[in-house]
Amino acid sequence: MLDFQKNYACYYPDFRGHGRTRCENMEWNSTQLAKDIIDFMDVLHIPKAHLIGYSLGANVALYCAVDHPERVASLVTIGTSGFAEPAGVEEFEPEWLVENGQQELIEQMIERHEEAHLGNWQEFMRQSAIEWRYYPQLTDEQLSGIRCPSLFITGEHDPFAGEEKIQKLSSLVQGSQYLVVSDCSHRPHTVREKPVLVNDSILYFLSQTSI
Repeated sequence: MLDFQKNYACYYPDFRGHGRTRCENMEWNSTQLAKDIIDFMDVLHIPKAHLIGYSLGANVALYCAVDHPERVASLVTIGTSGFAEPAGVEEFEPEWLVENGQQELIEQMIERHEEAHLGNWQEFMRQSAIEWRYYPQLTDEQLSGIRCPSLFITGEHDPFAGEEKIQKLSSLVQGSQYLVVSDCSHRPHTVREKPVLVNDSILYFLSQTSI
């Protein structure tokens, strides 16, 4: 796998309510997270950046490009259609997880995000379900207003994106490109799927853009 850090200064902030980022308010959504990313850039004196986002992060990156276009040099998303895709969200509600004995997933959420939610995995999953059900709330007009170089990536078998949906998103964003990674799921960039292809495609895309 190619190393982005050989050519770029890379930052991997944990979102509000995720990982090791602590905050008093347990509520969050992708619009708030986009504002947090801009605030993060302000603190580090980063005037403009290439944004690469996966799943929730992809939605956050879209909001950054829509609401703060002057701060986004280019946009790469993985695993989003650009529109809310609520199918299956009820199976991630905390009550459903307990009732159906999904202890392995519960333990994963506790392990990955305990510092952020202080052990309240139920509220973390509840907020995640709200985000999944209602966001992104972007109109065709808002998406059509994105002007930065953009690359939209989906796995061929991604239930939340896929070729048809990613084509629609790309058709709305002038001059954008899209990539469908064959025989892959919602996570085409991960080790068990096609990370080298995805990374090489992103690096080539970035080489064609500049800040």
